[in-house]
This record gives sequence, C-alpha cells and structure tokens, in this order.
Amino acid sequence: MSSLEIKSYLSEKKQLIDNFLIHYLSSSSIKPEKLKESMLYSLSAGGKRIRPILCMAAYEACGGKDIYGILPYASALELVHTYSLIHDDLPSMDDDDLRRGKPTNHKLFGEAIAILAGDALLTEAFYMISSYSLREHTKLSARSVLTIISELAYEIGANGMVSGQAQDILSEDSEPDAEILYFIHSRKTAAFITASVKIGGILADCSSENLESLTKYGRYIGLGFQIIDDILDIEGEIQKTGKTTGSDEKKNKLTYPKLYGLEMSRIKAIEAINNALVALSDFDSKADVLRAIASYLLIRKN
Repeated sequence: MSSLEIKSYLSEKKQLIDNFLIHYLSSSSIKPEKLKESMLYSLSAGGKRIRPILCMAAYEACGGKDIYGILPYASALELVHTYSLIHDDLPSMDDDDLRRGKPTNHKLFGEAIAILAGDALLTEAFYMISSYSLREHTKLSARSVLTIISELAYEIGANGMVSGQAQDILSEDSEPDAEILYFIHSRKTAAFITASVKIGGILADCSSENLESLTKYGRYIGLGFQIIDDILDIEGEIQKTGKTTGSDEKKNKLTYPKLYGLEMSRIKAIEAINNALVALSDFDSKADVLRAIASYLLIRKN
C-alpha cells in the first residue's frame, strides 16, 4: 500500500471509531454528569486509535467482512487505552500536564475524578463487549466472546500492561538492564497491542496458525512502537507529539535510548518491525494493511 492509501485507511477507520464512541458515551445514562464529562473529555481529545484499527485490520486479514458488526469490540479497546492514559498522567505516575496537546484529565477535573473516570472507562469496555454479545443479532459464539474477554483481561492486567507499568515505575533511577527493559516494553505496550490484533483474529474465527502469526506480529510491532515512543520523548516536537517531551530523562526512566543510545534504538525499532512483517509471511494480500501499519509506525512523529 502507498503512504497515501494507508493514511486514508487510518483516517477512515479513526472516524468510524470516533463517531461510535462519542455517540455511545454521549447517549449513556452515566451519572454524575461530572464523571461522564471527564470520561468524554479524554476519549474525545484526539488520538490515533491504533489499537482498534489494528483489531479491524487483523479481522480483515483473516477474511472478516462485517466491519460494522465488530465495531463495538474494536472500540472497547480504545476505552481501555484511554483509561490507561488518564492513569499514566496522574501525579503519582508520570505527572504529566499535557496529553494530545490538551491539559491532562486530572488538571481539569481533579485527581479523584480522573482516577474514577479511568476506572469507569476500563469497566465500561468489558460491559460494551459483553452487552453487545448478548444482543440477538450477534454472530459470535459464547466461547469466542469469553476468549476475547480472557485475552484482553490477561494482556492489560497483572500479567501484561499493569505489570509493565509497575516495573517501569520501580526501575526509575536504576542501573540500565536489558532484561528488565524488555520486560517493561513487552508488557507495558506490546501486550495490549498484541491483544488488539489477536481479538481481530478471534472475531474472524481465524485458524490457530493464523492466530499464532498475529500474536508474533503484535508483540513485535508493540515493541517497535514503544521504542519509537522512547525516541520521540527525546526528539519529538511538542506540537506533533501533543505532550511534554523529555519526561523520561527527567524521571530517569529505563528506556531504549538510555540503554542503547539513539542510533542503536532506531536499529532495534527497525528490527522489530521487520520481524513483524516476517510474522505475516503466511498471509495473503488481505494483510497488506497490517504490513503498511507496521511500516507506518516507524516514521510516525506523534
């Protein structure tokens, strides 16, 4: 796919997800209004919607054709991602003032409401998945739904994203360690991205072989994505990244540039993306979007 084609695909799918999410949350009966406002603020603040888009692209790579039918499942991933960003920005975590070029949630709504908005988004994601699965027109088997819930809970919880975040905090001011660094990145970022890709495959009822390939793809692009994130924290422009740069160095975090330097970090990001492409070697042209997204992540500026 050309650069123009992948940008068009990303833009189209982002709009689809944005419209669904904003309508879903705006029309909900969530009270008090301040909690709902806080949730909507972070959810509508922008973002690339990479995780739900990867879910859709994996679904299509495995032969899935009903994009609108899987929209609630893909969109639920963005609820989880938004929760994680709200909590990441808290004073007790990364203590950031900007996210996507706007004041972070706790700066506007206070720390307590920000925490609760994050909690609400996380639990709403599982309600969205389960409630849409209970509707009469759903084509998913009960086993598929349970598998999706299990995969997501595992990869974002104590065995995945949360453990990576915990180790990230515990490793501040520590001596550089390659094994610990890989642990942080493979769980903090790659685990959730892997879940997003795998869920797309499960929604398409893909083979176990294809699911294994998608798993490898997800882990590699997740690692590459986080390495690029580390680099952008040093070289990125605030107008493009939408957040304060230099925070990793300020908090003395364990990152790829800190351990390997910028140039070697770029090489490792390229290696990770190339491995992701190799993982898709058994897929036909329906996986070209996944291939293009992998390559696109290498040149992203935000």
